[in-house]
Amino acid sequence: MALPYLLEKQVAIAAVTRACHLTSYVFATNAAKRYAEANAKTGDAGSNPTLTQTKSDLSPVTVADYSSQALINSMLKEAFPDDPIVGEEDADDLRHLNEKTQALRDKIVEFVNDALSQDGYAEGESKFNFDPKRKRGVDELLEAIDRGRYAGGPKGRMWCLDPIDGTKGFLRGGQYAVCLALIVDSEVKVGVIGCPNLPFGKYAASGKVTPGSGSIYVAVRGHGAEQRPYPSSSGTSSIKLTIPTYFPEDKPPPLRLLESVESAHSSHSFSSLVSKALQITNPPLQMDSQAKYCVLAAQSMSSETGGDIYFRFPVPGKNYSEKIWDHAAGSLLVEEAGGVVSDSRGEKLNFGLGRTLGENFGIVAAGQIIYPKVMEGIKAAKEMETQS
Repeated sequence: MALPYLLEKQVAIAAVTRACHLTSYVFATNAAKRYAEANAKTGDAGSNPTLTQTKSDLSPVTVADYSSQALINSMLKEAFPDDPIVGEEDADDLRHLNEKTQALRDKIVEFVNDALSQDGYAEGESKFNFDPKRKRGVDELLEAIDRGRYAGGPKGRMWCLDPIDGTKGFLRGGQYAVCLALIVDSEVKVGVIGCPNLPFGKYAASGKVTPGSGSIYVAVRGHGAEQRPYPSSSGTSSIKLTIPTYFPEDKPPPLRLLESVESAHSSHSFSSLVSKALQITNPPLQMDSQAKYCVLAAQSMSSETGGDIYFRFPVPGKNYSEKIWDHAAGSLLVEEAGGVVSDSRGEKLNFGLGRTLGENFGIVAAGQIIYPKVMEGIKAAKEMETQS
């Protein structure tokens, strides 16, 4: 029987792999130097006008974010011209011409065409409508970025894209991810996450940074999850991902949390209460992006202390709704590796509400064997919070 969504899987792997090449190249030739210069002066990479823009929510967006979205959306358009896309970025600021935006536009054209013209980055590209040698102009690429404006919804097919998840991690040379998912009738069917700095194989669960030697994570609903090496992304050397479904009763392993680096993204204080309730003594493993989902899915491959539980709790006083592009691919990866992903009430994430997951009840991800214990810990932490 043919694998469902086989073409979609191949296109997603090809697009994410090329975007990883692009973002790695941008960092190696541009971002590293400019970030160091900006950080030495102000401690803020976003202050460097040639490297970043600042969005309305004060988060940075770089030429790599724009270029990655332009590249992936261009490939999706050629392979699936009728499919809408929910993407993080838009080209509004780039259409207001000045010296800064002209420089960004020129670089986007350069980086995208260079990444599209490279040979040997993904298998199966000959099976869909894709011409890597054709040069794309600025108007076409701005239009490609804006194809990510789709509002989302409960019915039909749509792609969900985060061109660089963890932009601050990207800027500092840490973990970041290129994340692409196919959603059909509110359910994630295909998820591909490219982590250029997260090692392939047994060291993946450690979260170590290994620039130029990373991994691609792939999941198809009902057909499991796998890890592939980057930059080759060859399926012949893939590793099946399976979160342990049991532990020896006489020697349960020490648990460790995965959480965001930025405290503005998740309530570290509430995570600490849950850790206390669960009697977790290991310090949390902090990293940017959906690489956390990848580390969780890959935990069985490592003898090192990786991460067993991923928390993302609402920050008190901050009215924020989780975006679907921050969790679509990662949640499928963990589920297909044998884990559970829900909100803090135990409800499944709903990817059919539009561009967000609706009211923010947080995110919880863990292996099936420890998930019930984790939910008990969350309940106990809420009671402790109420009593304090």
